[in-house]
Amino acid sequence: MSATPVIEVQRLPHADGLALPAYHSVLAAGMDLLAAVPENEPLILAAGKRAVVPTGLMIALPPGYEAQVRPRSGLAAKHGVTVLNAPGTIDADYRGEIGVLLINHGNTDFTIQRGERIAQMVIAPVSQARFTPVAALSETGRGSGGFGSTGR
Repeated sequence: MSATPVIEVQRLPHADGLALPAYHSVLAAGMDLLAAVPENEPLILAAGKRAVVPTGLMIALPPGYEAQVRPRSGLAAKHGVTVLNAPGTIDADYRGEIGVLLINHGNTDFTIQRGERIAQMVIAPVSQARFTPVAALSETGRGSGGFGSTGR
């Protein structure tokens, strides 16, 4: 296994007092991201609507890494609230605030309070591919079989 990447993080003023992302179990893959909405102004995510929820954090990933923003299973299972563009990708050269694009697939409005765990972030190594045009691709057993071609 490779060395643990060090991620520089800058907390914006609206995230003062909120915990930094952290793993909550020994073998956890994701760190929780918290909502940096004002204490006295929770964000109401209406049923069927979407919103970008601020985290108040900016990060500097080392080259060769990305951060993936993924749903929290509890929010999805209990409330129908999930990350719309899952997984959202944060590139190593992005230096803006991390926002979480949530959608409420539930039947009732969902209130997002300050400090609420709204998503999880996974740090992962990446590689950049190079495309080479060819006249034909190599043959495989699957061929061009698409959706549902390998089973139900």
